[in-house]
Amino acid sequence: METLNLDELVRECQKGHAVAQRKLYERLASKLFAVCLRYAANRAEAEDFLQDGFVKIFTKIGQFKFNGSFEGWARRIMVNSAIESCRKMNMVFAVDEIKEYDTQFSADDALSRLSYNELLQMVQALTPQYRTVFNLYAIEGYSHQEIGQMLNITESTSKSNLLRARNVLKERVDALYKGR
Repeated sequence: METLNLDELVRECQKGHAVAQRKLYERLASKLFAVCLRYAANRAEAEDFLQDGFVKIFTKIGQFKFNGSFEGWARRIMVNSAIESCRKMNMVFAVDEIKEYDTQFSADDALSRLSYNELLQMVQALTPQYRTVFNLYAIEGYSHQEIGQMLNITESTSKSNLLRARNVLKERVDALYKGR
């Protein structure tokens, strides 16, 4: 099983082979953990999201039809699992809508000097609803309409949450580099 490519490994998992499941987990866990970290408030919560997501991946792996990337399919399951976990913990909720919003986010020199870990910590420190909308829109590429449907909020609430998340992040970046 050491030399199986990803598609062969998935086929073995679809047959229920535990060794293949372990190998698939080992192959994808670090990439999918990075996804979970963006939705979680801390590493322990991200680990919980990862475990829940892999349970869903292995439960639904028979539904994968090899029509696209397995990693992309697994990533969507992981994102949806993280959102579902947030919902269960009542972490995702609507906020007051803003009638007008600015879609421009000015990234200055300071933003380009942020390390991955600094940016991750800033995103993790966002409120759950801001963090979730920010990740879905800015990282995963979902539209505000799709986000609204996923989170059971209005499209304009999604837009206002994104704006507020960006403003909080910008303030934190500015504060970080004023102190340096």
